[in-house]
Amino acid sequence: MNDAPPLTPSEAVELLLAGNQRFVAGTPQHPNQDAARRAETAPGQRPFAVIFGCSDSRLAAEIIFDQGLGDLFVVRTAGHVAGPEVLGSIEYGVSVLDCPLVVVLGHDSCGAVAATRAALTDGVAATGYVRDVIERVTPSVLAARAAGLTQDDEIIAEHIRHSVDLLLDRSRVLADQVATGRTAVVGLSYRLADGSAQLVTTRGLPVEAAATGPGA
Repeated sequence: MNDAPPLTPSEAVELLLAGNQRFVAGTPQHPNQDAARRAETAPGQRPFAVIFGCSDSRLAAEIIFDQGLGDLFVVRTAGHVAGPEVLGSIEYGVSVLDCPLVVVLGHDSCGAVAATRAALTDGVAATGYVRDVIERVTPSVLAARAAGLTQDDEIIAEHIRHSVDLLLDRSRVLADQVATGRTAVVGLSYRLADGSAQLVTTRGLPVEAAATGPGA
């Protein structure tokens, strides 16, 4: 295992966004993806970030942030909706694996958000467990409507902010980690066309670190 000191939340954000910049520029380094890294991480893991993202097939975290084996602890659901299993997984990442950063990763043209908007506008009812996903996205879409937000990017950003707030409201473990400065939570919105991850909201980052991206 790597004996380097753990990253601070600010350093973790910088490392993640630097990887995304390489991906956008078309100059990925593909770090930590060789046999040596595989052997190094076999005894245990020390990821520097928990990525709680949408399950969309175009949102592969290790690729868009140019990371490798053992770097990211990834939790994904459609529309990044959070139930008990998700909260438990995130708490494991911060309390057992000591991740200094939790990222809520949304994206434009999100199918879960689109389905929720359709259900609210047209009364189109989903079947099966997709209905549960829509029900969990509904508060975000309603909040966006109440705020007069109509554009896709605005609604996605509101859903990301709502998800960040929900994690901190529901998880005392995570909230305590943030309060003590051990972990930060950030919301990022990914743009499918250009591959960039834009900062939407932060919790627990110093002002100078939070100002490194638009929308902070």
